[in-house]
Amino acid sequence: MILFLTFVAATLGITFWASRQTKTAADYYAGGRSFSGVQNGLAIGGDYMSAASFLGIAGIIALSGYDGFLYSIGFLVAWLVALLLVAELMRNSGKFTMADVLAFRMSPRPVRTAAGVSTIVVSIFYLLAQMVGAGALVGLLLGITSDAGKAWTIVGVGALMIVYVVFGGMKGTTWVQIVKAVLLMGGAALVTLLVLGKFGFNLSALLGQAATVSGPKANPGSFLIPGLKYGTEAQGLAGKIDLISLGLALVLGTAGLPHILIRFYTVPTAKDARKSVLWGIGIIGVFYLLTLVLGFGAAALVGKTAIVAGDKAGNTAAPMLAQQIGADIFGPVGGTILLALIGAVAFATILAVVAGLTLASSSSFSHDLYAHVFKRGQASERQEVVVARVSALVIGAVAIGLGILAQGQNVAFLVALAFAVAASGNLPAILYSLFWKRFNTAGAVSAIYGGLVSALLLVIFSPVVSGGETALFKTADFDLFPLSNPGIVSIPLGFLCGWLGTILSKEYNASKYAEIEVRSLTGVGAEKATEH
Repeated sequence: MILFLTFVAATLGITFWASRQTKTAADYYAGGRSFSGVQNGLAIGGDYMSAASFLGIAGIIALSGYDGFLYSIGFLVAWLVALLLVAELMRNSGKFTMADVLAFRMSPRPVRTAAGVSTIVVSIFYLLAQMVGAGALVGLLLGITSDAGKAWTIVGVGALMIVYVVFGGMKGTTWVQIVKAVLLMGGAALVTLLVLGKFGFNLSALLGQAATVSGPKANPGSFLIPGLKYGTEAQGLAGKIDLISLGLALVLGTAGLPHILIRFYTVPTAKDARKSVLWGIGIIGVFYLLTLVLGFGAAALVGKTAIVAGDKAGNTAAPMLAQQIGADIFGPVGGTILLALIGAVAFATILAVVAGLTLASSSSFSHDLYAHVFKRGQASERQEVVVARVSALVIGAVAIGLGILAQGQNVAFLVALAFAVAASGNLPAILYSLFWKRFNTAGAVSAIYGGLVSALLLVIFSPVVSGGETALFKTADFDLFPLSNPGIVSIPLGFLCGWLGTILSKEYNASKYAEIEVRSLTGVGAEKATEH
């Protein structure tokens, strides 16, 4: 509790300091564009290495072996898409939000409305995962086992997150993310070294014990080959297609995530945007290699039975591993201290990511919907910031409610759904806008709504929501769509809707495309981009 409260006090101190520095809309939304490439790279790592990465992936590897490891690879490869296709071009083209890029070439009101709605929906999906992780983690640390107790921890985390965003803005959120990235890398590296040391730095011995302890009794070796979670005989072809769908969502989703896209606006130049993504990839790449050892280490030393007893979705595997390895090497007190340390780091992870997500969605509401749709560009900067703070309160409350409902789901899996929704709605609109000369307002609105609505409908009628032990509604049964992840259907649908909407509309503005092409490649005029 002392470690925990120390961290919370430190981050609240950063937030209070940042609130004193936040005077303009540029300060609130983009941290005054004052962060260097290295600082933003650390913050990107802090923003991206969420509860899904630390708690969810370690848990899914510990329970599903090789098939869980695919999440690590998908989350990492996704950054290449973000680096090569969107990072620099987005930084050069916009001002505060994703909609700034889309609205420049097109009729701003319908496009900003669609982009604002999509941003809020994706952010709430992602927030859901962080809230579930928070409930599981704090429940483990405080010995809370009841669903009601975990629900109250979710309320507490939500309240803290709202304080960060309402008072700190982008400046406070970024510094919390930088601190958290350093702490998370340090904590994960420490546990990884202790686990590898226990097995004499012999990876083969670690994998062998993981398979023996946590693999199926009839065939332990199947723990280390594909097919334990996806593509089992019971699932048949649907399981294999689900795996491809998951891979598509993970690899394409990052480039459409609103809270990642707004990070590119916090640096002064396009060069810094590139540099920050390269630093981000380096930090994230090392971290995902560490999650492999954490996941298989938990499988080997804690065991599947104990992990499921602590949290049926496996979300507490990494903290349980920290406690076990600490007790094995340093005795019971060492185990408790290491658990507290990793718990505080994981809690930092949740708070930092949740703050980034809430900031992205509240910024989109105030800047896109309130200022440019409701007020038709007549809102003052001060009004925008006030509305952003109020919307952070509302979005936080919605996330708390849904997080309480979704207890029992694996957080990495929940984030994969957010990635699918982002890749289906946001990514087609962004790529078409940057690279297709003919693209127009009808195409942008069709791409966003087509991808978003199809992804949401497929999730609602999937086994995630009804018809199974791990479903949101266990007693209901309306799982008409057989796949858990909708990406393989909804992503192509988003691109198709964007293409169809464009060719059915006669609108075309060659000069605006030429201007945004120059801007995206050079950055000239981006500061004035949003008022067209």
